[in-house]
Amino acid sequence: MTPVMKFKKKFYFLVASYFRFFANISFRRWQPRVIAITGSVGKTTMLNLVECVLKERAHYSHDANSAYGIAFDILNLRGVTGSKLKWLYLFLAAPIKSVFYTHKEEFYVVEIDGERPHETEFLASWLRPEVTLWISLGLSHAVQFEQQVKDGLFENLDKAITHEFAMLPEYTQKLVIIDGDVELMVRALESIKQKGLTDANVVKCSKQALTAYQVMPDQTNFKIKLSEDTSPREYIFNRPLSKDLTIQLVMLENLAKYLKIKPCSDLSDFRLAPGRNSYFDGQNGIKIIDSSYNAHLISVKSILEMFKSMKVDHKWLVIGDIVDQGSIEGQEHAKLADEIVKVKPEKVILIGRRTKKYTAPLLKKAKIDAYTTTDPREALKYLEKHLIGSETILFKGSQYLEWIIEKLLKNPDDVKKLPRREKAAIKRRQKRGLY
Repeated sequence: MTPVMKFKKKFYFLVASYFRFFANISFRRWQPRVIAITGSVGKTTMLNLVECVLKERAHYSHDANSAYGIAFDILNLRGVTGSKLKWLYLFLAAPIKSVFYTHKEEFYVVEIDGERPHETEFLASWLRPEVTLWISLGLSHAVQFEQQVKDGLFENLDKAITHEFAMLPEYTQKLVIIDGDVELMVRALESIKQKGLTDANVVKCSKQALTAYQVMPDQTNFKIKLSEDTSPREYIFNRPLSKDLTIQLVMLENLAKYLKIKPCSDLSDFRLAPGRNSYFDGQNGIKIIDSSYNAHLISVKSILEMFKSMKVDHKWLVIGDIVDQGSIEGQEHAKLADEIVKVKPEKVILIGRRTKKYTAPLLKKAKIDAYTTTDPREALKYLEKHLIGSETILFKGSQYLEWIIEKLLKNPDDVKKLPRREKAAIKRRQKRGLY
């Protein structure tokens, strides 16, 4: 690690410690029961499910999952980062907010991202959650952990990232709920328990609880059997959702049981943030599934499996690069090609230098019809020229795909439901010539 990188790392946590100090003043007055949610993907979905159960009894860290974001959230300073002037405001406002502002809700449901080394422990040692939901494990933000492997701290990226996420269960007071189908997660929890680092109970959830699954562009049905003593519980959602949601639903039921609240039979209030499987009518009769918020291999695999199960004609895929993968980006994009082949799409549009370099040749070898470009404008032109009007198009990735979707929508008002509507994102698109 270069001296500059070491300085940036120390500076990041030094400034974060300043805001944590003042946030902790407010936090100690508040004293909520903390429910922490962590994992490589699916955290926001899990938070929204918990919100359906706890409703107004909890405060939720929407759009705040980092060392800075959570401190700002507790101090009611969310959404004000940006210019130097705004940062000055934050430094001055934090002490004032710590004295005069306190949340009142019984619970604090908080996402913890773990996208950089030591950030999870930084937050976990402070928040010390009563309950932790560890929902997934994958090589997201792998580039952030490569230096730890190079320095010999861990054997490989899997172990480095697993260690990072496992810091949260280590500081959990009462209950840890995990995906018991992921061996690395199970082994990490067993190691923590054997070393006596936590007294928390551990509940392992499994996808085997799923007894029936049906997905359509505008609806998904789940039937889940939670135990031998219960009949299957049915869940109906008004959007396409992956079979992997099973884990989160089982986790939700276990959380409700622990909190001694009513089982989660009604999830009608469930909402997902923009860019997470939103369904839209497009121009000339096309159907659009917008999953453009992000792209990690674990989430791409999940959404492609969902798309494969969907009984629709003329399946098209628009896929962006998987970013922040560092030295493993080649193998991750090769795996992406394998997952695309399983879907057997009618057409694939790849956007980005990584998919062009690593994914496209493998799709060509598999005789999958793929158009490749690094320019979203060229991708839009291709779609407008070749779409007939009966296609169902899945967008997955974050390479300005929301801009393409915007141009294909039937109802102009649906633009408001797309991700990246903030001023900074609009400026980035304009800089690329995307209007």
